[in-house]
Amino acid sequence: MGIALIKIKLMPSSPNEDLEEIENKVKSIVEKNKGKRVSFEEQEIAFGLKAIIVGFEQDENEGELDPIENALNKINNVSSVQIIDMRRAFG
Repeated sequence: MGIALIKIKLMPSSPNEDLEEIENKVKSIVEKNKGKRVSFEEQEIAFGLKAIIVGFEQDENEGELDPIENALNKINNVSSVQIIDMRRAFG
């Protein structure tokens, strides 16, 4: 059984959104779907807009990412969700 490392990019609706509130909702969704070691990084886009890069690990046997992606798309004040990286962890 391996571990998958996943990164997802969330784009807030506007530069005025509360990123901490969005991050709290994201963490709850990921952990509910058996994701572990959730981390966040903010990425400058333009004109004050920042994307949230969510990183977490999940057992490969836990299934697909569709439930997580669908739940993240339903968060208020998030305009888009995109899986940007998924790879197997070695070691």
